[in-house]
Amino acid sequence: MNLGDFNELEVAREVDFGLYLTSDDGDLLLPRKYVPTGTQIGDVLRVFVYRDSEDRLIATTLEPYVRVGQFAALSVRDVTPTGAFLDWGLEKDLLLPYRNLRRTLRPGERATVFVYLDDTTDRIVASAKWEWFLSEEPYPGKAGDTAELLVAEETDLGYKVIVDGTHQGLLYHNEVFKPLRLGDVHTGYVRQVRPDGKLDLSLQRPGYDEAVAAADTLLELLRQAGGTLPLGDKSEPDDIYRRLGMSKKVFKKALGSLYKQGLVHLAPEKTELIPGK
Repeated sequence: MNLGDFNELEVAREVDFGLYLTSDDGDLLLPRKYVPTGTQIGDVLRVFVYRDSEDRLIATTLEPYVRVGQFAALSVRDVTPTGAFLDWGLEKDLLLPYRNLRRTLRPGERATVFVYLDDTTDRIVASAKWEWFLSEEPYPGKAGDTAELLVAEETDLGYKVIVDGTHQGLLYHNEVFKPLRLGDVHTGYVRQVRPDGKLDLSLQRPGYDEAVAAADTLLELLRQAGGTLPLGDKSEPDDIYRRLGMSKKVFKKALGSLYKQGLVHLAPEKTELIPGK
C-alpha cells in the first residue's frame, strides 16, 4: 500500500461509522461520509491513504492538493512551535516541521513545499527546502523544448520555477507578461540550459514575437477592465510593470500593435478599447 497516495482497495466489511478496506498493512477505515453511494462488500475503491490525528491509517475519497513525491504551493493554516500546518485539501492539515522551514511563515500566506514520508516517523510531512528534492541529473531536454512550469518563488530577477517536477529554472521578469502566483502551473519553453544545469525559460514559444504576445495580454486585460486601463505612452515604467508585468518598451510595442489593428484609442495616460472590439 502506498501511504500518501491513491490505492485500489477492496471493501472488507461494513460498520456503523463506515467501511473497512483490506490492505497489506491491515484493514483501514473509510469514514461513512466518504463512502460512495451504492458501495457493496467486495467492491474495489480508489482511495487516498494517510494518517489521522491519532496517527492511524485512514482512507478518504477526497482529492488532496498534493501527494507524496510532489511539489505544490499550499496555504498556511496555523503556525506553532512544532512548525506550520498547511491546507492540503484534507481534514487533517499537513505538517511542515520547524526543521524544514526556510523562514518564518504566517497564517494565510502560501509556501512552496515538497511532500515526503519521514523515514523516522513514517508520517507524511512537507519541506519548504524544496530545492533539496530536485534531480541531480543533467536536464534531459534542450533549448526550444516545451516544459511544465510550477511557479515556486519570486526573486529580484524573476520567478524560480520547478520544471517538469525535476529541475529548477528561472523566468526573468521581462519574460513575464501576466501576473504569476505561487503554485501556478504554466506551459513554458526552454530558452537555454546553463552550464550550472539550471534553465532559463520563457512563457512564449521561441521565435514568437514578444510584442504579439504582449498585445494579446494587453487586449485581454482591457476587456477584463471594462475597456479602459489608466496606462498610456506617458505612464511611469513602474506603474506599467506593476499592473501588467511587462516593461514600458514592450508595453509601447503592444500599444502600437493594437492601434494599427484599430482596436484602441491612445491617450498619454490611458488606453481605451474601441467599442465593439
